[in-house]
Amino acid sequence: MMAAPDMRVERWTRRAQGFVVSLLLLALVLAFGPLLFSAGITDRLSELFVYVMLAVTWNLLAGYGGLVSVGQQAFFGLGAYLAVRLSAAGVSVYPALLLAGLMTGALALAIGEVMLRLEGGEFAIGMWVVAELAHLLVNLDPLVQGETGTSLIALDAFSAAARRADTYWAAFAAMVLLLVLVFAVLRGRLGTALQAIRDDEIAAASLGVRVLATKRVVFMLAAGGAALAGALWLATAITFQPHAYFSVQWTAYMIFMTLVGGLGTFEGPVIGAVLFFTVEWLFGASGVWYLIGLGAAALGFALFAPRGLWGAFTERFPERLLPLGYHVVGARAAAAAGGGEER
Repeated sequence: MMAAPDMRVERWTRRAQGFVVSLLLLALVLAFGPLLFSAGITDRLSELFVYVMLAVTWNLLAGYGGLVSVGQQAFFGLGAYLAVRLSAAGVSVYPALLLAGLMTGALALAIGEVMLRLEGGEFAIGMWVVAELAHLLVNLDPLVQGETGTSLIALDAFSAAARRADTYWAAFAAMVLLLVLVFAVLRGRLGTALQAIRDDEIAAASLGVRVLATKRVVFMLAAGGAALAGALWLATAITFQPHAYFSVQWTAYMIFMTLVGGLGTFEGPVIGAVLFFTVEWLFGASGVWYLIGLGAAALGFALFAPRGLWGAFTERFPERLLPLGYHVVGARAAAAAGGGEER
């Protein structure tokens, strides 16, 4: 069927262009964060950047890849642990953070050879087992001293102001690079293959999609991103205690942010991370009631708003603010508002 003469297919609408320009301006402001914000705001924003990384990587794995994991804390903890190990071996502290993420991503390839052969609930529980095993193995390292833990001692060589600024810039750069990488993946052929696997793995394989190879790439990216987030969190906290970094609460946070923001969307996890960050900032001191509230909110979204905040928004307003998909637009409508329907 041919499209009407006044219709065309495009990826960049005017709204998308305006939104991307706004994001670039926001990123430019945030790039000067330590020079513009107070010490407290700078520290909190560093934490927000880590939350965004965690939400985006879990969403890539589960929301787009259909690989629901309850053991991503394995990579979060390994990233922090390897940063401590590399620093103790003489690697400069901030390069050690990046290397920890890369090394964990490489390790995830080996882990994935086993785990990616599991499906559904078996994969989810299997990842939790991997996290517990990693926790136990890290405890055996004399440097860590069991659950007593250790510290990223090399950071003591920096003044408080320099450490705060460098950690902020490292977290900001890592978040931006990760968002760009995930966006590029989802926008390209790999993203199309990934969503085909999520929707129907057998049908995707019958069409020539390399199912296992695609899963390997996504598993490695999600693991490396979570590990880099763990290493950066260590830079903000300095102290490493295995039970804290390998806690399942980190995966619970990832699930909460993704469900609330919008599973299987690019924008949703970022929105969920900002919301979670705000709620934690305001109510985190409430202790157990804060955690109960988070659990109740996540359950409510899962039952009554499974597409999350961004999913609900796009159901009512079909505009897309980021050019991941294609839009069928009328020439007159595009000239007036840049809107359209994504295909």
